[in-house]
Amino acid sequence: MMVKNPPHVVVIGAGFAGLSAAITLADKGYKVTVVEKNQEVGGRARVFEKDGFSFDMGPSWYWMPDVMEKFFNQFGKSVSEYFELKRLDPSYQVIYGKDDVLSVPANYEALRNAFETIELGSGAQLDKFLAEAEYKYKVGINEFVHKPSLSLFEFMDVKVMKAASKMDLLQSFAKHVRRYFKSPKLLQLLEFPVLFLGAVPKNIPALYSMMNYADIKLGTWYPMGGFGKLAQAMHLLALEKGVDFKTGTAVTAIEVFDRKVKKVITADTEIAADMVIGAGDYHHIDQQLLPKTLSNYTESYWDKRVMAPSCLLYYVGVNKKLPKLQHHNLFFETDFEKHAQAIYETLEWPENPLYYVCCPSKTDPSVAPKGMENLFMLIPVAPGLTDTEEIRTKYFEELVDRLEDFCGEKFRENIVSKTTYAYTNFVNDYNAFKGNAYGLANTLAQTALLKPSIKNKKIKNLYYTGQLTVPGPGVPPAIISGQVVANYIVKHQK
Repeated sequence: MMVKNPPHVVVIGAGFAGLSAAITLADKGYKVTVVEKNQEVGGRARVFEKDGFSFDMGPSWYWMPDVMEKFFNQFGKSVSEYFELKRLDPSYQVIYGKDDVLSVPANYEALRNAFETIELGSGAQLDKFLAEAEYKYKVGINEFVHKPSLSLFEFMDVKVMKAASKMDLLQSFAKHVRRYFKSPKLLQLLEFPVLFLGAVPKNIPALYSMMNYADIKLGTWYPMGGFGKLAQAMHLLALEKGVDFKTGTAVTAIEVFDRKVKKVITADTEIAADMVIGAGDYHHIDQQLLPKTLSNYTESYWDKRVMAPSCLLYYVGVNKKLPKLQHHNLFFETDFEKHAQAIYETLEWPENPLYYVCCPSKTDPSVAPKGMENLFMLIPVAPGLTDTEEIRTKYFEELVDRLEDFCGEKFRENIVSKTTYAYTNFVNDYNAFKGNAYGLANTLAQTALLKPSIKNKKIKNLYYTGQLTVPGPGVPPAIISGQVVANYIVKHQK
């Protein structure tokens, strides 16, 4: 149903959550303006081109394709209208040592057999583990994540309460997975997806075994042309719906009168608003753009939040092929416990870190010149660590040494493009709280109602969406987050 005399909604931030909210409201007839600090839309999924290479700056794992497809389907569209989606096979490879590599096949039976070669009986255990994970995924995605989480009564529905009893909210992921498997290799493989949720497996609810279902059964995909194609598609859909974009425009303040937002202030203009959705960094909007008396939370509250990791990133172009690399490569040949301790407990730069290398040129020739490789190298690190050029250089040299050892060939002299990205960049580009890359950790104490609220408690027409509120970090949750706040506004519009 279209809105009569539609109010003007200003969305601050053009990441996936902001784009999702803008599209959903514009489709209902609202007038929507998106104000974005950077020149490009997409938030952390921006793309930059350098030396003939096209680098995705952030997300590289296209999981939960059903969420993205369902989003476009609501507007009579399909992902295939915007880009080609290709399932990767193998999905990724896990490197436990130079000559100890597990290539994870897309075919389930092949993966089941690979499990059996590592731990006898683990194939049947994987069936049971994934049956539970499938239930959690389907109930979680359909029943839980679309709730605004403003009241406990949202979860009092009999169907939801019955489902919640099977969701393993009170058991840790680490304990849950060890009911099924003993092999350290299999445990590392199955615990890896929850690292995207921002905490060690012992602090993540077993509910999130649904990520294993997403990984193994729904598969790892790649949008040809790069991950930025998804942001580009949402931008095109938003324009089609009549959304107005003001890019390269940083919001400097939110003007409030009589408990209502009246204007969004930028360096060179003022935008009158009937409603505002903060889709940029929640902490920045809460603490920097509002008068302190109208902040939703105190600085002390924010300091006590458990953050997902930040990242030290390298975008690298190599003028030769590296045959031993797959599209996704997880290097687990060092001590995970020590690295995790540095991220979550001691909050310091790690020694001999685990790391990840994405090589999209294995799948997509458009992202690198012919005969060359496009490398995205990532080390997860604690949020809030001040970086220096010396630190960036030190870790880069270490990663190249280790990568050369794995590949069995030298390529340092073949590096023709290199760009680094870390804490300082996250803060400068996204106003990221403590330089976080993913958002809040999905611990039990930061789930659903216990996350920062989508609604400002002191201002009647100010809302929030994105990775620091429900449902949590990651691209599919961000898209859902935008829908959650937009649907709440539509439902409660007076």
